[in-house]
Amino acid sequence: MSSIKIEEVKSKFERFAAHTHIKGLGVRDGKVEFAADGFVGQVEAREAAYMVVKMIKAGKFAGKGILIVGPPGTGKTALAIGIARELSEDTPFVALSGGEIYSAEMKKTEFLMRALRRAIGVRIREWRKVYEGEVKGIDIRYDRHPYNPYVQVPRGATVRLRTRDDEKTLRVPAEIAAQLIELGVEEGDVIMIDEETGRVTVVGRGESGEQYDIGLRRRVEVPKGPVYKEKEITRFFTLHDVDLSLARQRGLLTAAIFGFVEETREIPDEVRREADQFLRKLIDEGKAELVPGILFIDDAHLLDIESFAFLSRAMENELAPIIILATNRGIAKIRGTDIESPHGIPQDMLDRLIIIRTRPYGEREVREIIKIKAAEEGIRLADDALEALTKIGVEESLRYAIQLLVPAQLRAKDLGRDAVAREDVEYAKSLFVSLKESVQYVKEYENLFLK
Repeated sequence: MSSIKIEEVKSKFERFAAHTHIKGLGVRDGKVEFAADGFVGQVEAREAAYMVVKMIKAGKFAGKGILIVGPPGTGKTALAIGIARELSEDTPFVALSGGEIYSAEMKKTEFLMRALRRAIGVRIREWRKVYEGEVKGIDIRYDRHPYNPYVQVPRGATVRLRTRDDEKTLRVPAEIAAQLIELGVEEGDVIMIDEETGRVTVVGRGESGEQYDIGLRRRVEVPKGPVYKEKEITRFFTLHDVDLSLARQRGLLTAAIFGFVEETREIPDEVRREADQFLRKLIDEGKAELVPGILFIDDAHLLDIESFAFLSRAMENELAPIIILATNRGIAKIRGTDIESPHGIPQDMLDRLIIIRTRPYGEREVREIIKIKAAEEGIRLADDALEALTKIGVEESLRYAIQLLVPAQLRAKDLGRDAVAREDVEYAKSLFVSLKESVQYVKEYENLFLK
């Protein structure tokens, strides 16, 4: 057990760029506000979601899942993200579409198992011997590439680190020098180098480093004590990262050239059991803690009967994330059967799910959402343009109205205006048709289309 070494990980929180404005469920003093945390409207659905958050935090949600149902464009994905953000800032969030299970180069159950385990985080605390301090000098040494004489590669570096009480000059090999270049380390940065792994971490910008009005690194104090020290480090992994590390160490998965990992092979159950046993031991010893996350499956009606059976069993596992399904279907066939069911989901699965409904947006909500989206894009809207887009959002669809924002802005810029006017919206609308107009067009010229 003690021989297991977990490799470093990617980002722990995955989400859609279209929903970066969602910061929570918009709850203030226990009440859901009409517009807050990036949300507008859907107050009933957000109240239900907030009740779910309270149940999860109270440990009263075991063996259950969530189903969000509603027409397209009513904020189902945003609601799932809001639940994750309400739980905590670092809650893992894994999002996928039900149709993805058929395009993956592995068994459906293996694909879902990996998604489930990617949605469970673990913080591991360990004591490491590190070199930490503010960079007072850095000198990268280069040499010619062995296969390309016109390219230089780092062959080492000399780094001078200081704390308030100590200073050391370190000679480091090419692997560490390459990290220093990749991370853009410069004088004034506070960095930490792990003695065993050679991993470089940029802690922040030190006191003596040049300060900028807009900085990418947070300001930190220069460390105290010696440069070389033993320090408790907290690292974040997912259960899937632990599975992969253990499988590679057992020779079940291999790292190919260029660093790509062969992840299409199935990870044996015994490897996952060993990984779970390893983590339970760390948790019992107080060296780690689990961070349950969210597995969000959009277009859940695309899952088949086998996938639903697998997810139903997974909900009963003690090491399981919160599973949130979303769908815009009404009565539909359960994929892989001839049976019709609400939302295309088996009724025994529906019995396990707490169902939250979203409703079509009204005029007030559409107007506010368009204003938020325009602000995100840095688009100024004249009053008449906002009213035109609001009308389009109500009569056509909100997504269509939002899609017209950028084309309208580009047209306004071409005409030398810094704000979008109604005529810019109408021009964009004449170029790009809505779903309703597209259907009408197909019906009008049905005889000319190929069958």
